[in-house]
Amino acid sequence: MSKISINIDGREVQTQEGEYILNAARANDIFIPAICYLTRCSPTLACRICLVEADGKQVYACNAKAKDGMNIVTKTENIEKERRAIMEVYDVNHPLQCGVCDQSGECELQNYTLEMGVDSQSYSIKDVDRSAHDWGHLHYDPGLCIVCERCATVCKDMIGDNSLKTIARGADAIDAEFKESMPKDSYAMWNKLNKSVIGLTNGTDELDCTSCGECASVCPVGALVDTHFMYKSNAWELKQVPATCGHCSAGCQIFYDVKHTDLHDDTQKIYRVTNEYNYVSLCGAGRYGFDYQNSDATKDEVAFANAIEAFKKADTIKFTSTITNEEAYLLQAMKEKFGYKLVNDEAKAFQTFLKDYSEVSGKSLYGGDLKVTMDSNFIVSVGSALKSDNPNARYALNNSMTVNKGAGLYFHPVKDPIIEGLGKSIMSVEHAPLQEEIALYLVLDLFGNKETMPSDLAEYLASFHSEKTITVEETVKEKVVEVVKEMKLNEETGEEEEVEVEKSTMVSKTVSKEVVIDENKLLELIGAGDKFMEDLEKNLKKAETFALVVGPDLYSHPNSKNLARLVALVEKYSEFTVTMIPSLTNTLGVSLICELDDIAGTYTIGYNAKADFTLSALGDGDLDMPAINQQEGTLTSINKRVNPTNAAVAYNGYELNDIANALEITAQNVIDYTAKLPTSKGFKAEMFDNLPNHYDNDGVEVRGYVLENVAVKTSGDETVNKFSEDKLEGSIIYLANPVRQFNSFTNKATELNEVSGVYMSEEFLSNSDFNEGDTVCVKTAKGELTASVVSDNKIAGSIIVLPTFDSNLNSEALFDGYRFSSASIEKV
Repeated sequence: MSKISINIDGREVQTQEGEYILNAARANDIFIPAICYLTRCSPTLACRICLVEADGKQVYACNAKAKDGMNIVTKTENIEKERRAIMEVYDVNHPLQCGVCDQSGECELQNYTLEMGVDSQSYSIKDVDRSAHDWGHLHYDPGLCIVCERCATVCKDMIGDNSLKTIARGADAIDAEFKESMPKDSYAMWNKLNKSVIGLTNGTDELDCTSCGECASVCPVGALVDTHFMYKSNAWELKQVPATCGHCSAGCQIFYDVKHTDLHDDTQKIYRVTNEYNYVSLCGAGRYGFDYQNSDATKDEVAFANAIEAFKKADTIKFTSTITNEEAYLLQAMKEKFGYKLVNDEAKAFQTFLKDYSEVSGKSLYGGDLKVTMDSNFIVSVGSALKSDNPNARYALNNSMTVNKGAGLYFHPVKDPIIEGLGKSIMSVEHAPLQEEIALYLVLDLFGNKETMPSDLAEYLASFHSEKTITVEETVKEKVVEVVKEMKLNEETGEEEEVEVEKSTMVSKTVSKEVVIDENKLLELIGAGDKFMEDLEKNLKKAETFALVVGPDLYSHPNSKNLARLVALVEKYSEFTVTMIPSLTNTLGVSLICELDDIAGTYTIGYNAKADFTLSALGDGDLDMPAINQQEGTLTSINKRVNPTNAAVAYNGYELNDIANALEITAQNVIDYTAKLPTSKGFKAEMFDNLPNHYDNDGVEVRGYVLENVAVKTSGDETVNKFSEDKLEGSIIYLANPVRQFNSFTNKATELNEVSGVYMSEEFLSNSDFNEGDTVCVKTAKGELTASVVSDNKIAGSIIVLPTFDSNLNSEALFDGYRFSSASIEKV
């Protein structure tokens, strides 16, 4: 889109052609009131308070698009009358309980009532019963609801759950006199408001969704509140600590809202997590999984001395990627000084995948990110359970389809009702495990430029095509002429006589004909349905920008090197921009900073991993360490951005930096290493305290910095191996977490009380001898575990899911790297 100039209240500003007037004003720090509109979502026109005058005509700023040379006035006498009347209507029958309302102090109804100078009430109507509803993690009070529809809009346009909608209020009709006496837009808004409240799309009073809480976050009043926060604190008592979520690789900006525990305990406590909902959406883990800190840690000098002795004895450090970049730097420094092996299996797999990708792409990092993905209008996902691997990747897919009117192609062995529920324009291909290579070959075949890609690759793809003659029947219309006799008046004689007349009619008939079609064996091999190409052609009609998202299933695949090279070829020889989902919180940062090893030695130190001597932020090791919400440092996100995070609550024990200092790798604070992160890998020599962490009004992310995508020398070899048609047989298990869980830290959080066990779909349970609650033994060639069956309506099909968030299960021990495995499952 091209840049244009518009005039707002006498000020010339620049914006994009087709941008909404409201967004153009916000980007230039010009205030236009708006209650119902959310950036990144579709306009609803529910509040109408954003009225402006554009080229002499009243329009809604949230829905009217800017045109070059447009002249906009944000205030006129009539507009101010409308806005005041709208706010009076919003205040009709609104309970006067601001003193105890959870939203008081940050309530948009309060703010706009004051802004519009509402000091009297001109309107009234009989109220109806609006009893409160308990929806599990949410509390809905229709008495406080102004039906702005932000909750339903964000649920549909951003999250994709579509769990909320407006339902009938059951109120009396507004007195007809008001139609004549009220300003036009305020009457129309009141008429709609008076008919509606918010309800559930499933027709019950039991909320069934992915429990992200985004609806409560966007609520401008106290109607939707997180149940755990009700009556816990006034907004003005809370201190906001800007941070980065430590649970997955999305790296979402969050605020920890903290204050003292109670009157008798001044220890800082996290009361909730909030977010800049116009620019970033959180999953349930990010919003509710906040109290995972290591609260009971103390400086145990004996344990610390034992740790130093263990480091002197050890030859290996095994760790997870739920650490900061600075801690990763310290581990690498220890390796360089003492020769430790650094073992982190999932980060090593990702590091190797990136290296293999780089050998073909010529870049150290993939080209895309979630913003690029969201702005695309055709997205392909391969090798990831999007809803749990990285919820923001799912949000990007959904937003592309709802707001950009895009489409998606989702390849995965586990049938996913959440993904399929995003809309009619998502095409799900439920392929067999190990067939991810076929999926990427199909993407190259359907979208790659055969003229510029390597000739051997083009020839290989061509080998899957053959011409096939088929007989098709089609209905055709044919003109049939028949001669009929009619009586007509003879004008000369004045008498009627019989004459022959030709009459034609169109008749339909079925004919058979032979048609030569292109038969693509790749479609058959991947398990695409008969209507795949027909649906694809329809979904591609408006496709202009393309994004490929790949995930952790590929990194540990037996043929991961070939998959990495195929991903690079897709990016190089098609219009797709590639985004890779790092497996855990800081997998990308760790893989860039640390030289990782494959095999451990004889004596191992574990950092958040069980070992001969364990350092643990979970409080279950030999020496306590701080959790991410107790640290300053940086985390590297899927968006290749190095984001700062801050300590929300105190930590009273030893840190990794204390151990490093004792081993003569010295720094006063661990964030002293922020500026020392390796610039050769794309990091910048920036001091921690200089890193920003906010969004501008135009939605531009101003957080930390973006890694430089360092050029990599290639050999020029772009060959790839032919795919294997191997499949896993028998019962299949998959290593993945349910929504709202990622690791042992989210499992520790009070509000994320997910039941652990062996997850089976309702469909599978109904066709098997298993029942929810049964104790089963799951066996593979690598090991076995015993756990209870959990029914999960967020998955479908026959593949059984084992989680990683519960360390007591030790699910990973059953797998040989790759996330799928054959298994036997028996009742105990």
